[in-house]
Amino acid sequence: MRKAGPSEKREKIIEFIRNFFDEHGYTPTVRDIQKGCGLSSTAVVQYHLKFLESEHQIERDSHVFRSIQLPDRRSTVRVPVLGVIAAGTPLPVMSADTWRQEAMDTLELSGEITRDKEVFALRVKGTSMIDALIDDGDIVLMEPVINVENGDMVAAWLKKEEEVTLKRYYREEDRVRLQPANSQMEPIYTDPANVDIQGRVVAVIRTI
Repeated sequence: MRKAGPSEKREKIIEFIRNFFDEHGYTPTVRDIQKGCGLSSTAVVQYHLKFLESEHQIERDSHVFRSIQLPDRRSTVRVPVLGVIAAGTPLPVMSADTWRQEAMDTLELSGEITRDKEVFALRVKGTSMIDALIDDGDIVLMEPVINVENGDMVAAWLKKEEEVTLKRYYREEDRVRLQPANSQMEPIYTDPANVDIQGRVVAVIRTI
């Protein structure tokens, strides 16, 4: 069988990027392209991407995560990655506003995935939400809210413990249950006055 030449591989890469963006609302990583296009290594992908960039068939920003853009896919918004949130044992932080400092990173996303809302992103640490298809290292898009409904996935700040965690929220009479999506982990029960909702999850971006 004849092997595909460099130009055919680049056409395949362009088509993969276009289809990936249309399906997910954000552009692929180098590893996504390697796997999706059947290339031998990430170095080979980088070689072709540099060529495509030099030919102005794609655009990239080295300071932006998932920054590969096509000329006909520019209707995007930039979302700041403001910190890390624990999906496991609550992660101690200095204050409830710690992650609202200067962005760690930036995501380039379709306006459709953000639903035209003002959102911020947090990188997940831990596996307590694994059954909700949120794994360690994934990114959650958060809508800043104060009031939530039972079952919403939220970033909950525990005031007394000075810890923040990613869980599903349930109000139960005189207490709040913060429920993990992992059968191996126990829920957190606490007084409603001890919980400050920092945001609600509106989308998840898998990193693997």
